[in-house]
Amino acid sequence: MMSNPFFERSTLPYQLPPFAEIGEEHYLPAFECGMVEQLAEIAAITSLDAEPTFVDTVVALERSGELLTRVANVFFNIASSDSSAGTDTIEAEMSPKLAAHRDAIYLDPALFARIESLYRRRDELGLDAEELRLLEQYHIRFVRAGARLDAAGQVRLRELNAELAAAATEFGQNNLAATNAAALVVETAEELAGLGPVAVAAAAENARSLGREGAWALSLQNFSNQSVLAELADRDVRQRVMTASLGRGVGEDGSNGRVAVRIAALRAERAALLGYSDHAAYAVEDQTAKTPEAVEEMLGRLVPPAVVNAEREAGELVTAMLARGAEPELRSWDWQFWSEKVRAERFSVDAEALRPYFELDRVLRDGVFFAAEQVYGITLRERTDLIGYRPEVRVFEVFDADGTALGLFLGDFFARPSKRGGAWMNELVSQSRLLGTQPVVVNNLNIVKPPAGEPALLTWDNVRTLFHEFGHALHGLFSDVHYPFFSGTEVPRDFVEFPSQVNEMWMARPEILANYAKHIDTGEPMPTELVERMAAAERFGEGFRTVEYLGAALLDWTWHRAPGPDALAGVDAETFEEEALRKAGLAMETIPPRYRTGYFAHIFSGGYAAGYYSYIWSEVLDADTVEWFNDGAASTRDKGEAFRRELLSRGGSVDPLEAFVSFRGRAPEIEPLLVRRGLVD
Repeated sequence: MMSNPFFERSTLPYQLPPFAEIGEEHYLPAFECGMVEQLAEIAAITSLDAEPTFVDTVVALERSGELLTRVANVFFNIASSDSSAGTDTIEAEMSPKLAAHRDAIYLDPALFARIESLYRRRDELGLDAEELRLLEQYHIRFVRAGARLDAAGQVRLRELNAELAAAATEFGQNNLAATNAAALVVETAEELAGLGPVAVAAAAENARSLGREGAWALSLQNFSNQSVLAELADRDVRQRVMTASLGRGVGEDGSNGRVAVRIAALRAERAALLGYSDHAAYAVEDQTAKTPEAVEEMLGRLVPPAVVNAEREAGELVTAMLARGAEPELRSWDWQFWSEKVRAERFSVDAEALRPYFELDRVLRDGVFFAAEQVYGITLRERTDLIGYRPEVRVFEVFDADGTALGLFLGDFFARPSKRGGAWMNELVSQSRLLGTQPVVVNNLNIVKPPAGEPALLTWDNVRTLFHEFGHALHGLFSDVHYPFFSGTEVPRDFVEFPSQVNEMWMARPEILANYAKHIDTGEPMPTELVERMAAAERFGEGFRTVEYLGAALLDWTWHRAPGPDALAGVDAETFEEEALRKAGLAMETIPPRYRTGYFAHIFSGGYAAGYYSYIWSEVLDADTVEWFNDGAASTRDKGEAFRRELLSRGGSVDPLEAFVSFRGRAPEIEPLLVRRGLVD
C-alpha cells in the first residue's frame, strides 16, 4: 500500500503526476484512502468546541482532501482520454461513492453549523475580499447541496445523487462504445472520393486498428455533422455517415435515450426537493445568468434571425445543386458538401487545399504559442525529460515574460478509440498560494492521427479548436489566487467559455496567421488574398452554425425545464427531442442540432446540464472583448496584460460580471455578437 504513488506529493517538477509509476491497481486504494482521510479531517474540524474561526473551519476545509484531489484529477482525465475496461469498472464503482462522499461533507450538520455561524458574523470577522467571498461561496454551496433539508429529505437527496452519478457514468461509457461501433467501414477507396490522400491513408490505418485489413474506416466525432461530410463526393456514403452519426444511442439501440430520460427525471426530482421549479432554475441560480428568464430572453432573441439566415443559405445551396445537375432536394448530409462547393466557387477557397498550410506542430508553436507570447509575454519550452500518460502526450514548461516559471502545459492532440469525443482542458494540479502549488494543465483534442511518417495537417476548424482549448489552458496557467476553491477555471459555467472564445481571435489575426500559415512543402506563407477570401467564406455559413448550436442549447434547456419527474414518465427520447425542436422553431431536417440526446455528453455525462446556453452567453462577452482588443486605443501587449490581470488571473475570487464591468468600463453589449453571427444587417 505504501508504494502507491498517490500517497505522497509528486517530487517531479510542479508536482506533475508520476505517470510512469501509476497503474490501474493504484486508483481504488487511493480513492478509498483519500475519502477516509478527508472525512477524518472534517471530523477534526467539527470536533472543535470553541466558537468557529475562519482559519479553523474554512481554511481547514480548503486544505482537506489533498490525496483525494490528487487521484481524482489524474483518474478522471485518464477515464476521458485513455479509458480501458479497467478504468470503466473503476469509474462505475467510484462515481456513486464519490457522490456519497460529497454528500457526507455538505450534509454534515455540525460542519454546516460552523459555516453558518461564520456567515452570520461575516461582517465582524475582518476578512479581506477573497476570504469574504470564499466564506459566502461555501455557504451558498452548502445550502444548494441540501444542508437545510430535513432528515428524510437528506436521505432522498443522497439516493438521488448516487443514482445520478451512476447514470452519468453509464451514459458516458455507452456513448464511447456507440461512437466507436458506429465507425463507417467501406470496402473500396473509390467510396472515399473527395478525401485527400492523407485522410484516405489515415482511414486505412484506422481500419487496420479495428481488425479490418484492406478496408477503410471513418470514425465518428462526438457531434452531429461529421467533418468528412464536407469532402465525400459519394452522396450515398455521406448519407451513411450522417445516419450513423445521428443514430448513436437512440433508434433500435436506444440505450442512451433511456438513460437520458432517467437522468432528466432524477434531476427534476432533486430540483423539486431543493425547492426549485425545475433543474434549469436550480442550475442558473449561481451562474451569471441568474434566472431562466434571462437565458430564454437571450436564446429567443437569436432564433428567428438565425433561421432566416439559414433558410437563405439553404436557398443558395439548392441553386448551386441545380446549376451542377445534382438532385435538387437538400438533405442534412448534403449541407456541408455543397457549402464547400459554394465557398470554393464564390470565394475560391478549397478546404482541402488549405490543409498544407496548417501543419500541427507549426500551428502549435508558431501560432498558438506565438500568439500567447505576443499578447501576454509568455514562452513555452518542451520538456522531453518529462512524460505524460501516453507516449504521444507532450509536456511544455511555461515561463512568464520575466523568466519566472508559471507551470506545465500538456498536449494530447490525437484521436484514439480510448478517448471520448470532443476537446477539453483538465487541471492535473491547480494553482493555490495556500497549498503552494503551481498549475499543471492538459488540453485534449481529437485530431485524426496521420499514418507514421506523414505530417498532421489540420482543418481550419481544428486550428480554431487548438486556439480555443489553449484559451482554457491560459485561464488555468494565469491563475493567481490564494484558495484552491477559486483556482483557474473555477468560475460559473456560463463564464468559463469566455476566455477560450476570446483566444480564438488570434488565429486569424494577420500578424499571427502570417507566422504559422505556411505551406508544408514550400514554406511559402498563405497568400494575403486567400486570407481575405477565407474571412469572407467563413461568414457564409453563420446561419447554419447558429441554428445547429441553438438546436442543441434549446434541447438541453427543454430537457431540464421539466417540472418534476412525473412530466417525463413514459417519455420517448426521440419523440421528446422532435417536439422540443418544433416548439423552439428549430425543426429543420437539413440542420440537426449539434448534439442529439443519445450522444449529448456535455449535459448527460458532463457538467453542462441546463448550461449549454453558456457558449453563446459567453460569446456575448467574447465578441465585446474582441471589439475592445481591436479598437487601437492601446498596444496588444498592454491590453493582454490588462485582460490577464483583471480577468484571467482572478479565477472565481471575484464576481465574474463585476470583473468584466470593471475591465470593460461598462456592462457587456450583445450587438457585436449579432454582427459577428450575421443576425443583423
